[in-house]
Amino acid sequence: MANDVFSEDHNIIEINNKIKDKISDNLKEVNLQSRNYIKDIITLVNKEIGINKILSIVLFGSQRSKEKDNTKISDCDLLLIFKDRVSNRHIKEIERYFMFLEIKHNFREYDSKLINKILGVIQQTTGMFMSHFLTKRRYWEQVVFHKIFRVNKVFSSIFAPRSIVLGNVLLNSTILYGEDLRNKIKPKIHITFLEMIRSTIMNLMISIFSMGISLFRNLDPTKYQLEAIKWSLRASNFYCFRDSKSLDKITERFISFEKPRHQKRAKRFFSEFLLLRRSPHKALNFMIKCPIRIVKIHTKAILFKKTVRRKEQIRTAPKHFKPIIDERTFSLNF
Repeated sequence: MANDVFSEDHNIIEINNKIKDKISDNLKEVNLQSRNYIKDIITLVNKEIGINKILSIVLFGSQRSKEKDNTKISDCDLLLIFKDRVSNRHIKEIERYFMFLEIKHNFREYDSKLINKILGVIQQTTGMFMSHFLTKRRYWEQVVFHKIFRVNKVFSSIFAPRSIVLGNVLLNSTILYGEDLRNKIKPKIHITFLEMIRSTIMNLMISIFSMGISLFRNLDPTKYQLEAIKWSLRASNFYCFRDSKSLDKITERFISFEKPRHQKRAKRFFSEFLLLRRSPHKALNFMIKCPIRIVKIHTKAILFKKTVRRKEQIRTAPKHFKPIIDERTFSLNF
């Protein structure tokens, strides 16, 4: 019996090491905190459910950014796509361990106070500051947004810019393990004007919520405000350019969208935004400016896209050439 247990543990360790070696090349750009978290995730999954039950492990977001967008407030966006035969009960059971690993690797704070527990529920409901997302193949391929990111169904269907979020994931992601299933959903992503309206409303809600919790002591409202600005920039940038540049590059674009007399003010705001991301602290003046800036970011993006479309229509419109001699000058009929 003891030999069987030893053999099973040995097999798990051997598989863990093989998988870690396999994904190590994809983790070169990832910081040490995230690398250790991902390695613990691999060990946990293999031990509790078996790595063969997973089709794909996808790392996306700032942690895999070569431009080092990851900061003190960054999470580690890890998406695990399970085979359809894995039960929801198994996924829920393993998710509890994931939360403990987030606490262990400082991606989540444990606090027994009621207000912090409420914030934790809000974060899980909206997907903010979550470092793991567990889904099944059918939900991924059918683009069932709330099942992919395990967020509130009603909230996400009304407010979440689903295609923009998924578009950013596809563009800014690395396959750490398993199949590349990204092409399965590319044709189903359609970026529309409505997506931008949703993005504006959702980020305004986060911004106003941030200002509301600033009344409580020992909370960190600035990080929610920074998240609202970050996603306003990323959503608007993707709407305009369909790319995923670093936040430094994106802010430069949106400064250039401003009229010359307003560019200095925009530059000050975005400089403060980038500084606060690297060294977060309470900044009341910055927070007050955020709701207006969120509206401006989205408005500038919509106007830019409208201008581009108009120019494209003019460029591709059929040209009607006026005859050199007016036909009315000819009186002869042939």
